[in-house]
Amino acid sequence: MLNEDVLKIVLNDKTFSQREAEEIVGSRGRLFKLIGSGGIRAEKIPSNRQNGRWYCNAYDVIKNASLK
Repeated sequence: MLNEDVLKIVLNDKTFSQREAEEIVGSRGRLFKLIGSGGIRAEKIPSNRQNGRWYCNAYDVIKNASLK
């Protein structure tokens, strides 16, 4: 699909914060389930701290968006 390819190109290097991503996918539990299964690529910076900031790949988040 052409639109999906365009989104992949535009959003692949963009990120959402954890809170933005959980609003888009529906819930915090679903977000962490998707991160754990590899459905959403995410990185915690710095990774060795409890209060590190999460960066979630924008394309993966949009691809797994749910309507409320």
